[in-house]
Amino acid sequence: MGMGMGEEEDRADFLQWLGPDTSAIVFTLLHHPADLARASAVSRSWRTFVIANQFSKIQCLRVCPEVSNFTSIEASSSGSDVKEDVGSSAVAGWENQKRDHRVYMHLSHSLLSPYNSRNCIIRCIGASSTDNFPEETIENTLEPIDHVEMSLSYWSSGGQRDPSFPECLIYMLHSDLCLIDEIKIQPFQAFFQYGSPIYSAQYVRFRMGYPKLPLCPEQLVSDENEGQLTADDNYTWTYASPEFPMLQENVAQSFKLPHAVVCIGGVVKIELLGRIQKQAIDGLYYICVSHVQILGNPLSRELSVAPRENGVVLKYHPEPRRSIARCSDLGGDDGSSPSNWHNFATRIWQSGTGRGIGWNQALLSRLLFGPPLQLLEEDDDDDIS
Repeated sequence: MGMGMGEEEDRADFLQWLGPDTSAIVFTLLHHPADLARASAVSRSWRTFVIANQFSKIQCLRVCPEVSNFTSIEASSSGSDVKEDVGSSAVAGWENQKRDHRVYMHLSHSLLSPYNSRNCIIRCIGASSTDNFPEETIENTLEPIDHVEMSLSYWSSGGQRDPSFPECLIYMLHSDLCLIDEIKIQPFQAFFQYGSPIYSAQYVRFRMGYPKLPLCPEQLVSDENEGQLTADDNYTWTYASPEFPMLQENVAQSFKLPHAVVCIGGVVKIELLGRIQKQAIDGLYYICVSHVQILGNPLSRELSVAPRENGVVLKYHPEPRRSIARCSDLGGDDGSSPSNWHNFATRIWQSGTGRGIGWNQALLSRLLFGPPLQLLEEDDDDDIS
Protein backbone atom coordinates (compact mmCIF):
# COMPACT_ATOMS: atom_id res chain seq x y z
CA MET A 1 0.00 0.00 0.00
CA GLY A 2 1.32 3.42 -0.88
CA MET A 3 2.15 6.12 1.64
CA GLY A 4 -0.79 8.29 2.63
CA MET A 5 -0.88 12.02 2.17
CA GLY A 6 -0.76 12.58 5.94
CA GLU A 7 2.42 10.55 6.30
CA GLU A 8 4.09 12.52 3.50
CA GLU A 9 3.17 15.77 5.22
CA ASP A 10 4.57 14.51 8.53
CA ARG A 11 7.92 13.86 6.87
CA ALA A 12 8.11 17.22 5.11
CA ASP A 13 11.03 19.51 5.91
CA PHE A 14 9.88 22.54 7.84
CA LEU A 15 12.36 24.67 5.86
CA GLN A 16 10.16 24.04 2.83
CA TRP A 17 6.99 24.75 4.76
CA LEU A 18 8.18 28.02 6.27
CA GLY A 19 10.20 29.27 3.34
CA PRO A 20 13.71 30.73 3.44
CA ASP A 21 12.85 34.11 5.00
CA THR A 22 10.88 32.80 7.98
CA SER A 23 13.34 29.92 8.46
CA ALA A 24 16.20 32.42 8.60
CA ILE A 25 14.43 34.29 11.40
CA VAL A 26 14.06 31.04 13.33
CA PHE A 27 17.72 30.12 12.91
CA THR A 28 18.92 33.53 14.06
CA LEU A 29 17.28 32.76 17.43
CA LEU A 30 20.00 30.17 18.04
CA HIS A 31 22.46 32.00 20.27
CA HIS A 32 25.03 29.29 20.97
CA PRO A 33 27.37 27.54 18.50
CA ALA A 34 26.39 24.14 19.96
CA ASP A 35 22.75 24.78 19.02
CA LEU A 36 23.79 25.80 15.53
CA ALA A 37 25.96 22.69 15.18
CA ARG A 38 23.03 20.46 16.23
CA ALA A 39 20.74 22.17 13.74
CA SER A 40 23.21 21.76 10.88
CA ALA A 41 23.49 18.04 11.73
CA VAL A 42 19.75 17.39 11.28
CA SER A 43 19.91 16.90 7.51
CA ARG A 44 21.84 17.89 4.43
CA SER A 45 19.32 20.59 3.58
CA TRP A 46 19.59 22.13 7.05
CA ARG A 47 23.37 22.11 6.89
CA THR A 48 23.30 23.75 3.47
CA PHE A 49 20.87 26.38 4.76
CA VAL A 50 23.04 27.16 7.81
CA ILE A 51 26.21 27.51 5.75
CA ALA A 52 24.68 29.50 2.89
CA ASN A 53 23.14 32.04 5.26
CA GLN A 54 26.32 32.54 7.32
CA PHE A 55 24.60 31.96 10.67
CA SER A 56 27.91 31.17 12.36
CA LYS A 57 29.23 34.60 11.37
CA ILE A 58 25.99 36.21 12.55
CA GLN A 59 26.52 34.61 15.97
CA CYS A 60 30.01 36.13 16.17
CA LEU A 61 28.75 39.56 15.14
CA ARG A 62 26.01 39.41 17.74
CA VAL A 63 28.56 38.79 20.49
CA CYS A 64 31.29 41.14 19.21
CA PRO A 65 30.53 43.64 16.43
CA GLU A 66 34.29 44.08 15.90
CA VAL A 67 34.20 40.82 13.90
CA SER A 68 32.85 42.90 10.99
CA ASN A 69 36.41 44.16 10.46
CA PHE A 70 37.46 40.84 8.91
CA THR A 71 37.45 41.20 5.14
CA SER A 72 38.32 37.56 4.36
CA ILE A 73 39.36 34.23 5.86
CA GLU A 74 42.41 32.10 5.22
CA ALA A 75 42.68 28.55 6.51
CA SER A 76 45.42 25.99 6.53
CA SER A 77 45.63 22.23 6.87
CA SER A 78 48.36 20.46 8.85
CA GLY A 79 50.23 23.73 9.21
CA SER A 80 50.34 24.53 5.49
CA ASP A 81 48.18 26.88 3.48
CA VAL A 82 45.65 24.98 1.41
CA LYS A 83 45.54 25.93 -2.25
CA GLU A 84 43.53 23.40 -4.20
CA ASP A 85 41.95 23.41 -7.63
CA VAL A 86 38.30 22.85 -6.79
CA GLY A 87 37.04 23.16 -10.35
CA SER A 88 34.23 25.53 -11.27
CA SER A 89 33.64 28.89 -9.64
CA ALA A 90 30.39 27.58 -8.13
CA VAL A 91 32.20 24.68 -6.46
CA ALA A 92 34.97 26.99 -5.29
CA GLY A 93 32.40 29.39 -3.84
CA TRP A 94 30.67 26.61 -1.92
CA GLU A 95 33.98 25.31 -0.56
CA ASN A 96 34.82 28.83 0.62
CA GLN A 97 31.43 29.09 2.33
CA LYS A 98 32.00 25.79 4.15
CA ARG A 99 35.46 26.96 5.22
CA ASP A 100 34.12 30.30 6.49
CA HIS A 101 31.34 28.53 8.39
CA ARG A 102 33.74 26.23 10.21
CA VAL A 103 36.17 29.02 11.08
CA TYR A 104 33.40 31.26 12.43
CA MET A 105 32.03 28.31 14.41
CA HIS A 106 35.46 27.94 16.00
CA LEU A 107 35.60 31.68 16.70
CA SER A 108 32.09 31.83 18.17
CA HIS A 109 32.89 28.91 20.46
CA SER A 110 35.99 30.79 21.68
CA LEU A 111 33.99 33.98 22.23
CA LEU A 112 31.17 32.29 24.16
CA SER A 113 33.15 29.84 26.27
CA PRO A 114 33.25 30.77 29.98
CA TYR A 115 36.58 32.08 31.22
CA ASN A 116 38.31 33.63 34.19
CA SER A 117 39.70 37.06 33.33
CA ARG A 118 43.47 37.41 33.51
CA ASN A 119 46.03 40.01 32.60
CA CYS A 120 46.56 39.77 28.84
CA ILE A 121 49.63 42.06 28.54
CA ILE A 122 52.75 40.30 27.32
CA ARG A 123 55.00 43.34 26.83
CA CYS A 124 55.12 47.11 26.34
CA ILE A 125 55.34 48.76 22.93
CA GLY A 126 56.01 52.31 24.09
CA ALA A 127 54.82 55.55 25.67
CA SER A 128 54.17 58.90 24.02
CA SER A 129 56.80 60.47 26.30
CA THR A 130 58.95 59.58 29.32
CA ASP A 131 60.39 62.11 31.72
CA ASN A 132 63.44 60.19 32.94
CA PHE A 133 64.29 57.14 30.84
CA PRO A 134 64.81 54.34 31.74
CA GLU A 135 64.13 55.02 35.44
CA GLU A 136 60.50 56.00 34.72
CA THR A 137 59.87 53.70 31.74
CA ILE A 138 56.46 52.30 30.79
CA GLU A 139 57.79 48.84 31.63
CA ASN A 140 57.48 49.78 35.31
CA THR A 141 53.68 49.69 34.92
CA LEU A 142 53.84 45.89 34.53
CA GLU A 143 55.36 45.43 37.97
CA PRO A 144 52.78 44.30 40.57
CA ILE A 145 54.59 46.12 43.40
CA ASP A 146 55.46 49.77 44.04
CA HIS A 147 59.16 49.19 44.72
CA VAL A 148 61.68 47.23 42.65
CA GLU A 149 65.21 46.85 44.00
CA MET A 150 64.63 49.67 46.51
CA SER A 151 63.49 52.06 43.78
CA LEU A 152 59.99 53.39 43.12
CA SER A 153 58.31 51.70 40.15
CA TYR A 154 56.15 53.95 37.95
CA TRP A 155 55.93 55.62 34.55
CA SER A 156 56.06 59.41 34.22
CA SER A 157 55.21 61.48 31.19
CA GLY A 158 57.21 64.48 30.13
CA GLY A 159 56.18 67.80 31.68
CA GLN A 160 53.83 70.16 29.81
CA ARG A 161 52.60 73.70 30.41
CA ASP A 162 49.29 72.88 28.69
CA PRO A 163 47.12 70.75 31.04
CA SER A 164 45.08 69.45 28.07
CA PHE A 165 48.13 67.87 26.39
CA PRO A 166 47.39 64.09 26.10
CA GLU A 167 49.65 61.09 26.65
CA CYS A 168 49.36 57.43 25.72
CA LEU A 169 50.65 54.00 26.73
CA ILE A 170 50.66 51.16 24.18
CA TYR A 171 50.79 47.46 25.05
CA MET A 172 51.06 44.16 23.19
CA LEU A 173 48.78 41.30 24.25
CA HIS A 174 49.39 37.57 24.56
CA SER A 175 47.41 36.70 21.41
CA ASP A 176 46.33 38.26 18.13
CA LEU A 177 42.75 37.87 19.33
CA CYS A 178 41.87 38.66 22.94
CA LEU A 179 38.46 39.20 24.46
CA ILE A 180 38.87 42.26 26.72
CA ASP A 181 36.29 43.29 29.30
CA GLU A 182 38.13 45.46 31.87
CA ILE A 183 41.22 47.64 32.23
CA LYS A 184 42.75 48.65 35.56
CA ILE A 185 44.99 51.69 36.02
CA GLN A 186 46.57 52.98 39.22
CA PRO A 187 47.81 56.60 39.24
CA PHE A 188 51.11 57.29 40.97
CA GLN A 189 51.30 59.18 44.26
CA ALA A 190 54.62 60.95 44.86
CA PHE A 191 55.09 60.50 48.60
CA PHE A 192 58.57 62.01 48.29
CA GLN A 193 57.09 65.39 47.25
CA TYR A 194 55.46 67.96 49.52
CA GLY A 195 51.76 67.18 49.96
CA SER A 196 52.13 63.70 48.39
CA PRO A 197 50.48 64.75 45.08
CA ILE A 198 48.76 62.20 42.83
CA TYR A 199 49.56 62.61 39.12
CA SER A 200 46.40 61.17 37.57
CA ALA A 201 44.76 62.03 34.26
CA GLN A 202 41.31 63.58 34.05
CA TYR A 203 39.93 60.97 31.63
CA VAL A 204 41.01 57.74 29.96
CA ARG A 205 40.01 56.17 26.66
CA PHE A 206 41.03 52.86 25.12
CA ARG A 207 41.73 51.88 21.53
CA MET A 208 42.33 48.38 20.21
CA GLY A 209 43.66 47.26 16.87
CA TYR A 210 46.51 45.84 14.85
CA PRO A 211 49.83 47.13 13.51
CA LYS A 212 49.92 47.93 9.80
CA LEU A 213 53.35 46.29 9.58
CA PRO A 214 54.87 43.54 11.74
CA LEU A 215 56.33 44.87 14.98
CA CYS A 216 60.09 44.46 15.11
CA PRO A 217 61.54 43.76 18.58
CA GLU A 218 64.21 46.42 18.14
CA GLN A 219 61.47 49.06 17.71
CA LEU A 220 59.76 48.24 21.01
CA VAL A 221 60.60 49.77 24.34
CA SER A 222 63.57 48.25 26.15
CA ASP A 223 66.26 49.32 28.60
CA GLU A 224 68.08 51.05 25.74
CA ASN A 225 65.14 52.12 23.57
CA GLU A 226 62.15 54.30 24.47
CA GLY A 227 60.05 52.75 21.68
CA GLN A 228 59.48 54.07 18.17
CA LEU A 229 55.92 52.91 17.43
CA THR A 230 53.59 55.16 19.40
CA ALA A 231 52.23 57.22 16.48
CA ASP A 232 48.69 56.40 15.34
CA ASP A 233 49.75 56.02 11.70
CA ASN A 234 51.46 52.74 12.69
CA TYR A 235 48.12 51.11 13.57
CA THR A 236 44.59 50.47 12.41
CA TRP A 237 42.22 50.88 15.35
CA THR A 238 39.13 48.66 15.20
CA TYR A 239 37.62 49.77 18.50
CA ALA A 240 37.49 53.00 20.53
CA SER A 241 35.89 53.10 23.97
CA PRO A 242 33.96 55.99 25.48
CA GLU A 243 35.88 58.32 27.79
CA PHE A 244 35.97 57.34 31.46
CA PRO A 245 36.63 59.84 34.27
CA MET A 246 39.67 59.02 36.40
CA LEU A 247 39.77 59.72 40.10
CA GLN A 248 42.74 61.45 41.67
CA GLU A 249 43.27 58.52 44.02
CA ASN A 250 46.18 56.16 44.56
CA VAL A 251 44.17 52.97 43.94
CA ALA A 252 43.77 50.51 41.07
CA GLN A 253 40.80 52.04 39.27
CA SER A 254 38.62 49.64 37.27
CA PHE A 255 37.27 50.66 33.87
CA LYS A 256 34.78 48.09 32.61
CA LEU A 257 33.96 48.26 28.92
CA PRO A 258 30.30 48.52 27.86
CA HIS A 259 30.65 45.01 26.44
CA ALA A 260 33.46 42.51 26.02
CA VAL A 261 35.53 43.57 23.00
CA VAL A 262 37.59 41.45 20.64
CA CYS A 263 40.98 43.10 20.33
CA ILE A 264 41.84 42.32 16.71
CA GLY A 265 45.60 42.37 16.32
CA GLY A 266 46.65 42.29 19.97
CA VAL A 267 47.50 45.99 20.47
CA VAL A 268 45.86 48.21 23.12
CA LYS A 269 46.38 51.95 23.41
CA ILE A 270 45.54 53.71 26.69
CA GLU A 271 44.88 57.40 26.07
CA LEU A 272 45.38 59.63 29.12
CA LEU A 273 43.40 62.82 28.55
CA GLY A 274 43.88 65.98 30.58
CA ARG A 275 46.36 66.70 33.38
CA ILE A 276 45.46 67.60 36.93
CA GLN A 277 48.65 67.85 38.96
CA LYS A 278 51.39 70.44 38.53
CA GLN A 279 54.85 69.68 39.89
CA ALA A 280 55.95 72.44 42.25
CA ILE A 281 59.63 72.31 41.36
CA ASP A 282 59.20 73.26 37.67
CA GLY A 283 55.55 74.38 37.33
CA LEU A 284 54.78 71.73 34.68
CA TYR A 285 51.88 69.27 34.50
CA TYR A 286 52.63 65.53 34.54
CA ILE A 287 50.75 62.22 34.33
CA CYS A 288 52.22 59.27 36.24
CA VAL A 289 50.99 55.65 36.39
CA SER A 290 52.04 52.91 38.80
CA HIS A 291 50.27 49.82 37.44
CA VAL A 292 48.25 48.73 34.38
CA GLN A 293 46.29 45.54 33.80
CA ILE A 294 44.32 44.65 30.67
CA LEU A 295 41.93 41.90 31.73
CA GLY A 296 40.21 39.36 29.54
CA ASN A 297 40.75 36.08 27.73
CA PRO A 298 43.34 35.36 25.02
CA LEU A 299 41.55 33.34 22.34
CA SER A 300 42.80 30.18 20.67
CA ARG A 301 46.26 30.43 19.15
CA GLU A 302 44.84 28.55 16.18
CA LEU A 303 43.33 31.92 15.23
CA SER A 304 45.46 34.86 14.12
CA VAL A 305 45.13 37.98 11.97
CA ALA A 306 47.12 39.51 9.15
CA PRO A 307 46.75 43.01 7.66
CA ARG A 308 46.10 43.30 3.94
CA GLU A 309 45.70 46.25 1.61
CA ASN A 310 41.90 45.93 1.72
CA GLY A 311 41.59 45.20 5.45
CA VAL A 312 42.45 42.47 7.93
CA VAL A 313 42.34 38.70 7.35
CA LEU A 314 41.24 36.12 9.92
CA LYS A 315 43.62 33.16 9.69
CA TYR A 316 42.95 29.67 11.04
CA HIS A 317 45.68 27.10 11.64
CA PRO A 318 44.11 23.98 13.17
CA GLU A 319 46.28 21.75 15.29
CA PRO A 320 46.09 17.99 14.62
CA ARG A 321 44.54 16.64 17.79
CA ARG A 322 41.60 14.36 17.04
CA SER A 323 41.51 11.08 18.92
CA ILE A 324 40.27 8.12 16.88
CA ALA A 325 39.46 4.67 18.13
CA ARG A 326 40.92 1.40 16.90
CA CYS A 327 39.78 -2.08 17.81
CA SER A 328 40.85 -5.27 16.05
CA ASP A 329 37.51 -6.92 16.95
CA LEU A 330 35.54 -4.41 14.83
CA GLY A 331 35.21 -3.83 11.12
CA GLY A 332 36.44 -6.12 8.36
CA ASP A 333 38.41 -9.29 8.52
CA ASP A 334 41.70 -7.47 8.90
CA GLY A 335 40.34 -5.23 11.63
CA SER A 336 41.39 -2.08 9.78
CA SER A 337 37.89 -0.69 9.06
CA PRO A 338 36.05 0.66 12.15
CA SER A 339 32.35 -0.11 12.38
CA ASN A 340 29.53 2.39 12.62
CA TRP A 341 29.19 1.59 16.35
CA HIS A 342 32.87 2.26 16.84
CA ASN A 343 32.63 5.65 15.11
CA PHE A 344 29.60 6.51 17.24
CA ALA A 345 31.33 5.54 20.48
CA THR A 346 34.40 7.53 19.48
CA ARG A 347 32.33 10.64 18.77
CA ILE A 348 30.68 10.35 22.20
CA TRP A 349 34.12 10.23 23.80
CA GLN A 350 35.53 13.07 21.66
CA SER A 351 32.53 15.28 22.41
CA GLY A 352 33.76 15.57 25.98
CA THR A 353 30.46 14.35 27.43
CA GLY A 354 31.89 11.12 28.79
CA ARG A 355 35.03 12.79 30.07
CA GLY A 356 33.05 15.69 31.54
CA ILE A 357 31.09 13.40 33.89
CA GLY A 358 34.06 11.32 34.88
CA TRP A 359 33.53 8.16 32.83
CA ASN A 360 36.53 6.09 31.89
CA GLN A 361 36.92 4.38 28.53
CA ALA A 362 35.96 0.89 29.79
CA LEU A 363 32.75 2.13 31.44
CA LEU A 364 31.79 4.10 28.34
CA SER A 365 32.31 1.02 26.17
CA ARG A 366 30.12 -1.14 28.44
CA LEU A 367 27.30 1.40 28.43
CA LEU A 368 27.43 1.51 24.64
CA PHE A 369 27.35 -2.32 24.48
CA GLY A 370 30.66 -2.73 22.79
CA PRO A 371 34.21 -3.95 23.40
CA PRO A 372 36.79 -1.77 25.17
CA LEU A 373 38.17 1.17 23.20
CA GLN A 374 41.80 2.13 22.80
CA LEU A 375 42.07 5.84 22.01
CA LEU A 376 45.09 7.03 20.09
CA GLU A 377 46.10 10.54 19.05
CA GLU A 378 46.18 10.99 15.29
CA ASP A 379 46.13 13.91 12.91
CA ASP A 380 42.75 15.37 12.05
CA ASP A 381 41.83 14.18 8.56
CA ASP A 382 38.90 16.57 8.39
CA ASP A 383 40.90 19.81 8.21
CA ILE A 384 39.43 23.03 6.93
CA SER A 385 40.10 23.67 3.32
